[in-house]
Amino acid sequence: MNTIWEALQYPFIQRALVGGVFIGCCCAFLGVFLVLRRLSLIGDGLAHVGLAAVGLGLFLNTQPLWVSIPLVMFASLWILWLSDKADVYADAAIGLVSAVSVAVGIILASVGRGFNIDLFSFLFGSILAISMHEVILSVALSVIVIGMVFLFYHELFAIAFEEEYARVLGIPVEKINKILILCTAVTVSLGIRVVGTMLISSLIIFPAITALQIARGFRLAMLLAAVFSTLSVLIGVFVSYLADLPTGATIVLINFAFFVLTFIIKKMR
Repeated sequence: MNTIWEALQYPFIQRALVGGVFIGCCCAFLGVFLVLRRLSLIGDGLAHVGLAAVGLGLFLNTQPLWVSIPLVMFASLWILWLSDKADVYADAAIGLVSAVSVAVGIILASVGRGFNIDLFSFLFGSILAISMHEVILSVALSVIVIGMVFLFYHELFAIAFEEEYARVLGIPVEKINKILILCTAVTVSLGIRVVGTMLISSLIIFPAITALQIARGFRLAMLLAAVFSTLSVLIGVFVSYLADLPTGATIVLINFAFFVLTFIIKKMR
């Protein structure tokens, strides 16, 4: 306990915990809707777009996060357009956009500043290196995303289970889909700093499927997903600090441990 208390005195640990908890909650709330809609891997596709944005940021010698958010939001709408208007299945649209983005990102990074420590920090996450500016931006955008989820909760709930029935009820499905996909894009852009482009989809998927193992209602599933995500960030940051391990990977493994635990509890029932 003394070691944990000592760690809490460091500003970089405080920034990591605050930023990680808010971003983790966003991933958890959105993840429940995305998993039920079988769109959970869109986080992986948008993360690859984030890699291209990071490459562009390095090429322009600017803050990658400011480049990443608008580009990932645009790519999310492109995926939605391809699946709706171009007769391309959603998984194929995600694969198409992510493949192009990775290629562009690699070229831009190599032409710009190359494969240096900055690029690798976004590939594998560097939450302990998050700045106060990034924390403030992450908290502000996370509050907006969570607010949008609660504001359009009933509409998101309806299309998560039966999109056609939602249309019959008069719900503007296209509008709600855009809101969901744009919120996901913002969350993915922020989450890249926590666990990196290689692992961001797990931050969306694991808390959601863990909560769905044991929850007996939709609201409870969202609450449990947020709890599991928060605990994973808190435990992951401290374990990685104490054991000198990569923080992003540690957070993902803690998430997996929670999933295994809830799966065993479900089977025992």
